[in-house]
Amino acid sequence: MSDSVVYDVSEGVATITLNRPEAMNALDTPTKVALRDTIQAAAEDDAVRCVVLTGTGRAFCVGQDLKEHIGLLQAGDMDALWNTVPDHFAPIALAVAEMPKPVIASLNGVAAGAGASIAFACDFRIAADTAGFNLAFTGIALSCDTGVSWTLPRLIGQAKALELLYFPRTVPAAEALTLGLATSVVPADELATATAELAGRLANGPTVVYGSVRQSLAYSASHTLAESLEFEAGKMHLTGDTEDHRNAVTSFVAKEKPTFHGK
Repeated sequence: MSDSVVYDVSEGVATITLNRPEAMNALDTPTKVALRDTIQAAAEDDAVRCVVLTGTGRAFCVGQDLKEHIGLLQAGDMDALWNTVPDHFAPIALAVAEMPKPVIASLNGVAAGAGASIAFACDFRIAADTAGFNLAFTGIALSCDTGVSWTLPRLIGQAKALELLYFPRTVPAAEALTLGLATSVVPADELATATAELAGRLANGPTVVYGSVRQSLAYSASHTLAESLEFEAGKMHLTGDTEDHRNAVTSFVAKEKPTFHGK
């Protein structure tokens, strides 16, 4: 595992931290591999009931490491250059988006390119007031990746998504909140506390239910109403068989606050 990705699990919360502050957490190949594998491991770990993605230093993640990219271009290594999309960026986006548990992006700084795409695949984006988003792809004459063509228009609409992709600029935190790119904005020195509060709340909730809800919403985006109703029925059956459901119903009747165990 690369030192550029730090993984910690505490009280049901898995925190995945990009740790290349000197490179603004740019994604070189070892970091992409480590990030992909760590996210997939968190998705499969029954002890994890909420996942937090964050970064160290001034940036959340500025996307592809362009120094590495230029080196591959100059070396003519086209396989390594373009296989990174199906081998790394796409699996990262899928692992985040299809995670059967809630995911928070805790944005300590700018999220650019694939870094922004990863944040958009999360359920919540808590941004420091010093953070921002930049859809940098066309600025270096590349199309978009890491699922942003799917997530971004669903967050802010087709027209605004095209504008931000055509004409890249850093969208500051306050504007990002207004547009819907950020879920909430907090003072930078309160980011860790705000993230911990939300992560704790989610980690103490009905994990299977959260996973089912996020998967149902994703499914409905590309299926008919009839198909979505059938998918919903399956998820109702799944969640109805959980201990959390039975305990919650019993607590409701007893007028007590339910305790969830994520199963």
